[in-house]
Order: sequence, then structure tokens, then C-alpha cells
Amino acid sequence: MADKITMQDDGTLAVPDNPIIPFIEGDGTGVDIWPAAKLVLDAAAGKHGKTIEWKEVLAGEKAFNETGDWLPQATIDDFNEYLIGIKGPLTTPIGGGFRSLNVAIRQIMDLYVCLRPVRWFSGVPSPVKEPQLVDMVIFRENTEDIYAGMEVEAGTPEALKMIEMLHDAFGWEIREGSGIGVKPISKMGSQRLQRAAIEYAVKRGRKRVHWVHKGNIMKFTEGAFQKWGYELVREEFSDVAIGWDDCGGDAGDKILVQDAIADIALQQVLTRPSEFDVIATMNLNGDYLSDALAAQVGGIGIAPGANINYVTGHGVFEATHGTAPKYAGQDKVNPSSVLLSGVMMFEHLGWQEAADDIVRAVEATIGDKVVTYDFARLMDGATEVKCSEFASAIVDRL
Repeated sequence: MADKITMQDDGTLAVPDNPIIPFIEGDGTGVDIWPAAKLVLDAAAGKHGKTIEWKEVLAGEKAFNETGDWLPQATIDDFNEYLIGIKGPLTTPIGGGFRSLNVAIRQIMDLYVCLRPVRWFSGVPSPVKEPQLVDMVIFRENTEDIYAGMEVEAGTPEALKMIEMLHDAFGWEIREGSGIGVKPISKMGSQRLQRAAIEYAVKRGRKRVHWVHKGNIMKFTEGAFQKWGYELVREEFSDVAIGWDDCGGDAGDKILVQDAIADIALQQVLTRPSEFDVIATMNLNGDYLSDALAAQVGGIGIAPGANINYVTGHGVFEATHGTAPKYAGQDKVNPSSVLLSGVMMFEHLGWQEAADDIVRAVEATIGDKVVTYDFARLMDGATEVKCSEFASAIVDRL
């Protein structure tokens, strides 16, 4: 009989050998990539005496068609109850309702970390000369910044009221016909993300942590993010980490914490990738960085992601790409994003051996040039296979 994953008093997960894990199949190509990923995840878990009872929950088009609701409360309830879940890509409804179903899940559940590891798998086609130098983990803040959705449309009474209010209160001159957004960045929101990044670096033996920000311009939001990060290092992590200004770049055996202006960071992750390890940044910067880095190692089709609250133990692991509806049902697209998100889920559960087996099998399959169309068109001598066939090839190499 399957059991629930639970949170223990010491802040760690208690994971049975037969957990119940909710999943959202996903819209568009979700019908192809989720069964493929599930095949591999089940095979790898079974190899190590684990079994997963998958519990389907609904969101997106499938949810709307069956319930009339794009994001049923029952789905949020199940994710909350069972702590850990996984999902395929979701369509964002047009013409009202949620700005983004993905963002809604993150904000409703307070999944404040968007975790995006970016590394190259041997054999994957890349536009850069040395993709093997890219091995970074991005901690993107999920609940604040302009993604909070606090904005008013140009020309509306709300916009006119805000323009007038800001003029009267602060003397700010805002052009007529402007849309206005609010960019909240809090000390609590910043430091819980930064704390998770440092703890990850300590646990995984990483050597550097960067705060990426645009604090030279946005001094009281992104600049505060940088300041609060260094304060956190001094107040809570002085035994294991040290800021650049406190050591001149010589951290000894401690983790070196430094910062980079966002536009410079976007250059340097391309020109000097080996100098970056763990990156913590705000919502918008993290969006740009994670996709730009994914392009260096083969694209978002092979980029995993997770949304985690390390305090409550909740985590939703997800494909990082869109729904690609024109390919839906064709058994064509690469399932690696959701599959590797499943690998991250296994790591999070403490199933490291099963996770490592999948990574080795994926590398072996790609190394044998057995790949889906997206890689096959960029590789000489490749054997192009369907989505389901790619999954079967991975299982054969477990």
C-alpha cells in the first residue's frame, strides 16, 4: 500500500519506498512527454526497490474541459497534502483569469524557489565551443518582483489614480498614457531565497555563490537584495561562507559569495562560465538567465526545473518549456525536460542512486546518437527516434 511523503520535525522529508506523488500530465505535448518520462522514472525507481503511486491531478486545458476550472482547488489541495508533485507544460488561458497557471501555482503554494540546474550532457548539440564549462544552479525568487502582477493598464481610471497619487505623494512626474507596475522586493523574500542557495552550496560542495542584481540602477529593490544577501552571510553563515569584500576574493576553504550586475552576468556566463557556480537572483533576472544558460547546453527542451518551499517541504517539479500544441500527439518531441525534472525530484527525495542511473542512461543514449528530432537535425549520423522510443532507449541503458 502506498504512503504519503511527510515533513519531519527536523525539517527533512520522510520518504517511504512507495510514495504517492501527484502529477499533471500537461497540455499540448504533455500527452507525449509525460508517459515517456514516467516510463523511465518507474524503471529507475523499480531498479532500487522503489515504487511510485502516481495520482493524476488536473490543471490547464484538461482541467477546464472536465471541470470548467483552469486550476481546480482540488489540485492545490493534493499538492499541499502530498508535498511533492510533478507537472508537464500548461497553457495560459487567453482573455482573462490567470496571467499564468505556472505562476499561480507558485504563488498560491508560496513555492519561493525556482530551482534551475544547468549543465551539459555529453553529445548534446550546443552553439558554444565549450559547453562542458557550464555547470550552474540558479535560485530564482518566485513570489516577488514584477511577476507579482501588481500593475495597472494605461488609460484606465486605476492608472490615472496612481499617477495622480504618486505625483501628490512623491512629486513623481509620470507620462500621461503610462501603464504602471509595482516591483516589491522584501528582505524576508530575498533572504529566504539566499539562505536556500547557500545551504544548497554547502550541501553539494559548491564553491561560489553569486547574487545577480541590477542594484546600480534599482538601488532600493535590487540593490537591497544584494545588501541583504551579504548581511545574511555575515549573520548566519560566517562559519562556512564569506563575502568578497570581507576577504578580497580569497575565501580559503569557505564558500566565496560575490555579486554581479545582471547585464554583466549575462555576458560572463557566456564568456567565463567556469567562474559561476550557484546563482541567486530575483524573478525577472532569473527568467532571463535560466533560459539563456539553457541555450548554451542544448535548449530548454533538456532543461529541468523545480519550484520549492524548503520550509514547508512542498515542491512541484516541472517541464520548463511551453506546450508546443502543433506537435501534440505526434510522439515527436524531446521528453528530457520533464524527465530530468523527475531526476531532480528523485534527488530531492533522497533517491540519489536512481537519479544518477537516469543521468548516466540519458548520456549513454545521446552518446549513441539515439535522439529525438530536435537533436537529430543538429547531429551527424544520428538515429532519429520518437519520444516514446527515446524513453525506451534510456530504459534499455539503465
